[in-house]
Amino acid sequence: MPEPVAYFITFTTYGTWLPGDLRGWRKHHVGDQQPRPLLEAWVRDLLKDEPLLLDREQRSRVEQVCRQHATVRGWSLHAVSARSNHVHLVVTTNTDPKLVRDQFKANATRVLRQQPGAIAHKRVWTRGGDIDFVDSDDDLEQVIIYVTMAQDRMDRGK
Repeated sequence: MPEPVAYFITFTTYGTWLPGDLRGWRKHHVGDQQPRPLLEAWVRDLLKDEPLLLDREQRSRVEQVCRQHATVRGWSLHAVSARSNHVHLVVTTNTDPKLVRDQFKANATRVLRQQPGAIAHKRVWTRGGDIDFVDSDDDLEQVIIYVTMAQDRMDRGK
């Protein structure tokens, strides 16, 4: 199987996109799932902290540290967009995609904890995150457009 052109990585802030969510959700090793309001309510009751939303300054810092980390690692970061409740990244690298995702999350957590008015939540991100393989240059162009422009047009998580 050929190597992907890039990875499209998405991870959400803690407590903002729960199993059962009305927008749909993904079950590990199964895929996309339909809304299940009772499941969402049950999971919400289990949260250890309040759901976390990032403000404009925090989103800017997350994007900046992701760019810096990609540069340090020699990865080609095609696009990054930190929203109030999730982060999208499009990156080309030969590194294991889970390691790439986890390094971006770790660096974003570090910068959020170091800033004035640092996030006190024990958990900043949900566990894991989505990694989709981008298999062609045409798909790469579409994903970059989605991350850099479509999110704003859809008013997603500003």
